[in-house]
Amino acid sequence: MFTKAIVRTPALSMINGLTSADLGKPDFDLALKQHAEYIRALESCGLEVLCLEANPEFPDSTFVEDVALLTKKCAIITNPGAPSRRGEIKGMRSLLKQHFENMEEIHAPGSLEAGDVMMVGSHFYIGLSARTNQSGAGQLMVHLQKYGLTGSVVELKEVLHLKTGVAYLERNNLLACGEFLIHPDFQKFNLLPIEHSESYAANCIWVNDKVLVPQGYPLALQTISNAGYEVLEVDVSEFRKLDGGLSCLSLRF
Repeated sequence: MFTKAIVRTPALSMINGLTSADLGKPDFDLALKQHAEYIRALESCGLEVLCLEANPEFPDSTFVEDVALLTKKCAIITNPGAPSRRGEIKGMRSLLKQHFENMEEIHAPGSLEAGDVMMVGSHFYIGLSARTNQSGAGQLMVHLQKYGLTGSVVELKEVLHLKTGVAYLERNNLLACGEFLIHPDFQKFNLLPIEHSESYAANCIWVNDKVLVPQGYPLALQTISNAGYEVLEVDVSEFRKLDGGLSCLSLRF
């Protein structure tokens, strides 16, 4: 169970954030409203939300998930594969020191963004992507082993981050779309398939037995509801324009 979440208020500079989505620039005022709704959804799941101030120096800094990986035994500061995001680490490091006794870090030439890391119990699947390389994944696995945790790599072919296309919802249920539906590493799970037309909805988050789902994807919502979860829809349309999803916007611990 989670008790806290870290988020960061979007800065106006987000309209110039990294993206390959080709959906136009975000509406900043609407993004602020959606971010506030996202916080309320987390709070409705019983979390205390720690909200960092907007950081206009880093347009993508509202996507806090990528700069740290939080486990039950340690916090690991990443080294983002996107050079423009590496400065985000400083502010996150100082906050996490207040909540975690054990801190580790990924160093160059390793790169790692935690959007490529999916936790399943004490095991961590690490996607090898344009943002996470073998060196970064290897360093992460060494850190995990130090605390009795394990990791393995998953090569990505079609998506930006591992959690773009897969989400673990506990109870051995794995939400998946595209390449992950047939990936051998995931066949041991009860796969909950997401249609290609609703692939954005594969990025959901389990929070204390509720599941936050992006608004506007009825087939995905029905699939998750049929699996026995209480579903909370959250509109994140403006963050989608920056290749961001629900998991990207918070660190839960």
